[in-house]
Formats: sequence, structure tokens, C-alpha cells
Amino acid sequence: MAGKPRREGFLERAAGLFDLPADVIAGLPKLELVGDKELRIENHRGILAYGGEEIHVSGGPFVIRVEGEGLELRAMTGLELLITGRITGIQLS
Repeated sequence: MAGKPRREGFLERAAGLFDLPADVIAGLPKLELVGDKELRIENHRGILAYGGEEIHVSGGPFVIRVEGEGLELRAMTGLELLITGRITGIQLS
């Protein structure tokens, strides 16, 4: 049984038109974890809570909860932030 061809959504079409990743067009956060020592978050909406063992970041539709030991916010711009320390967990809620 052949299925119907999938229709592209608006965001996928816009991303293709402008040659951009769909997550950027949608404003979704992008997380890049390097080992357990460094986490970069792009497209964030700011820091909600900050401590050495837990940092909460607004990711638009998500709250990103970073858990660990000796956590530090090393750099932050309007688009990207860098968290270092020993990262033991990341949760989206």
C-alpha cells in the first residue's frame, strides 16, 4: 500500500528556501555537549536560575535544566551561552 507523499510544513520550506536549519527558523534551542565538561546552548532566552550544582535556562518552549558539579556560566551572548564544570545531567521540561 503506497502512502501519500508527505507535505512539507511551512518551517521546512522556509528553512530550505533560506538554506538554514529548521531549528533556527523555529527558534528552538540547540544544545552541544562536549564530553561531560562543556555545554553550549544556542537560541536561548536567558538564565532562569544559577548555582554551582544546577543551572536553568529558558529555551523558549522548554526549560533546560543542567545538573552537575562546579558549574559555571563562562560566556553568554544574546544567542549563545557556554556552561562548564562536570555536567551530570540535562533535562528538558
